Amino acid sequence: MLGFLKGLLGGGGADLTVDHEAMLRAVDAGTPIIDVREPNEFANGHIPGAVNLPLSRFSPADLPPHDGPVILVCQAGGRSLRALREVRAAGREAVHYAPGTGGWIARGGAIEA
Repeated sequence: MLGFLKGLLGGGGADLTVDHEAMLRAVDAGTPIIDVREPNEFANGHIPGAVNLPLSRFSPADLPPHDGPVILVCQAGGRSLRALREVRAAGREAVHYAPGTGGWIARGGAIEA
C-alpha cells in the first residue's frame, strides 16, 4: 500500500499533496475522499464518492477504516491542510488535494449534489 501512497503524492513535499491526475485515479479506485467543508457547501456539490466530515467538528477518529491513505479536500486547500496535519499527527496516512473542490471543477471534474 505504500507504493500506492507514493503514487498519489503530487509534489511529495511537506504538505503531502496529491496532483490532479493522481486524484482522478484515486476517485476511480474508490480511495476514501473526505470533504472537510461545512454541510451546506458539501450539499451544493462535491467530488463523486466524497464523505463529509466538516472541519468545524473534525476528528481523525471519525475517518473510515482504510488500509492506506485517505484524501482530504475542501474548497481551496486551507481547511484540508489543517485536517491533514491532524490526521497525520494521529498516526493515519493521508494526503490532501490542494486545489480543492474549486480546482477540481475548474479542471473539468464532475461533481455530485
